[in-house]
Amino acid sequence: MEPVTLTTGRLLLRAPGPQDTEAVLAAAQDPDLQRWISQFPSPYLREHAESFTEHVVPDGWTNNSMFTFGLFLPEGEELAGMLALTMRALGVAEIGFWATKEHRGRGYVTEATLAVARWSFTHLSIYRVEWRAEVGNRPSRAVAERAGFTIEGTLRAATNNKGVRRDCWVGSLLPSDLGLPSTAPYLPARPPA
Repeated sequence: MEPVTLTTGRLLLRAPGPQDTEAVLAAAQDPDLQRWISQFPSPYLREHAESFTEHVVPDGWTNNSMFTFGLFLPEGEELAGMLALTMRALGVAEIGFWATKEHRGRGYVTEATLAVARWSFTHLSIYRVEWRAEVGNRPSRAVAERAGFTIEGTLRAATNNKGVRRDCWVGSLLPSDLGLPSTAPYLPARPPA
């Protein structure tokens, strides 16, 4: 698939490319991002940013395995964050995101999460977007909750953060949570009597 560009009320969402390597490298120096994002090597070097913008992002779009969007402020295209939708199973995708230190707490990631979720439900025939975060990553959980994800519980030893198995929270967003039709009927389980 060719990369798509989405817009929200305050953001331009597009695939980051080589022109964004410096911004990605600068953002990735943040100790909070290195702490919580298991895919971030520490230290995060130029070669990591180049690999991400020149290979990981375009390859994901080309083989329909991961759809990465940079969150840019339209005026000047300053990087405010990153969001990726990774295909996990037929009709299921996992969302991951981060905000640059300078732009946290402004609702940009929630806004982008909702836009990309809507796009995935209407253009990719996704029926479930999953969110996972290491237990304790309260900012990530706050974004998921503001975007309407249902927190489903804690998965033991379900994430590997730099060689250490850790518990993670898991949540989901369905098309119906956003008032959209699903690709198939859904019959939720009844609560125990």
